[in-house]
Amino acid sequence: MDELEKVEATAVPVEPPGAAGRAVGLLRQAVFGSEQDFTEGPLGRAIFLLAVPMVLEMLMESLFGVVNVFWVASLGADAVAAVGLTESMLTIVFTVALGLSMATTATVARRIGGKNPEAASQAAAQGILLGSAVAVCIGVVGVIFAPQLLLLMGAEPGVVNVGANYPRIIYGGNIVIMLLFLNNAVFRGAGDASIAMRALWIANAVNLVLDPCFIFGLGPFPELGVTGSAVATTIGRGTGVAYQFWAMTGGRARVRLDLGRFRPDFPVMLGLLRLSVGGMLQFLVATASWVALIRVVAYFGSAALAGYTVALRIIVFAILPSWGMSNAAATLVGQSLGAGKPARAESAVWKTAFANMLFLLGVSLVFVVFAERLVGIFTTDPAVVPYGVDCLRFISYGYVFYAYGMVVVQAFNGAGDTFTPTVINLFCLWLVQLPLAYYLSMRAGLGARGVFFAITVAESLLAVVAILVFRRGRWKERKV
Repeated sequence: MDELEKVEATAVPVEPPGAAGRAVGLLRQAVFGSEQDFTEGPLGRAIFLLAVPMVLEMLMESLFGVVNVFWVASLGADAVAAVGLTESMLTIVFTVALGLSMATTATVARRIGGKNPEAASQAAAQGILLGSAVAVCIGVVGVIFAPQLLLLMGAEPGVVNVGANYPRIIYGGNIVIMLLFLNNAVFRGAGDASIAMRALWIANAVNLVLDPCFIFGLGPFPELGVTGSAVATTIGRGTGVAYQFWAMTGGRARVRLDLGRFRPDFPVMLGLLRLSVGGMLQFLVATASWVALIRVVAYFGSAALAGYTVALRIIVFAILPSWGMSNAAATLVGQSLGAGKPARAESAVWKTAFANMLFLLGVSLVFVVFAERLVGIFTTDPAVVPYGVDCLRFISYGYVFYAYGMVVVQAFNGAGDTFTPTVINLFCLWLVQLPLAYYLSMRAGLGARGVFFAITVAESLLAVVAILVFRRGRWKERKV
């Protein structure tokens, strides 16, 4: 045991006896990691040990954008616009990273569940190699054509003059974004969720400290303006990636890597690519649907659009724990199938979904009762607040359904069936949600409220369809 492992083993005090002590001990294991075999033992314990660090990981991931915008906002509208447009263009990177992450998590989870860590390590290395190759190609284009890309996105000349170096650095260093996603996907699939969580803690801590230093030139740091935010973010993410590789090469991770594993293994790569295509399409279908909805809401004026935007920010932040629980279910499904225990995989999904339902039921009640106060945190504009309140309340009415839908969809992904959720999304979001939103808002005279109602109906339908397909059980036969 090296010195760091000794510190980790002794850093947390021994828990007190009794029920409270057991709860503290379980929480300690969730945050600091354990040698738990997730294919054995009580499911409730397994769900808790995976979900807690995954929830905290999701919260840390959302913090990057918040910190960057907070500091850059003081530099003026052009700087904020450069950041916003660059984040929009990063959809390409996120699409590839999320698709490969789904494939990597499912493959690694199967191998770990099947007690084959060597095959899991090989799949992890090939996923990292594949993602790195894509990131290098994107980086070259981004560095060379950064100003042109901003103009293509509709940036005014002032935005390009102030912020051209921001996308150049973010895209040039996009490999750290890709690796942060992929490495954490490996950890989640292996059951090392606490390592994934700590990687983002480290990345965010470094970004939090360096952002104002590079933007405003504090102390010995150069004053780089909006470019400094890109430098700080890239260094922060890079530090997180360095920790990830330490964990996989010399740390305590279940998946171990060495240079020999990074020789191209084309059959493994092709398998990952096949799975990742479905994941990419899932993200694109959902993202394109939300963009189309924004276009419909915008028809009813800037107040409606502002209220919708504020409500979505509140909703996304509030359901981050649900995504953490859903990811925990995906890991349990993959590992249980790898261990030849499909019944355990199915039971994990229903138990996680029930816990998620209880959580979102509480969130729904808060949204219904305190909608005005929550929207008031972001805006007091009397024209905007009613739209934000309506959006929060309408969407929250379907949370009991969403709770099950989120978990079941991620369960398909964890089983390696990334195409079924894509088909379900395409049907419910494009063939139901968008036409219904247009009809209710434009033809039925409900205005923006028609869009909010359409979201509730479509997302609830998505959950019902996903459950019905899931119960057929074909996902249990999926080969990865």
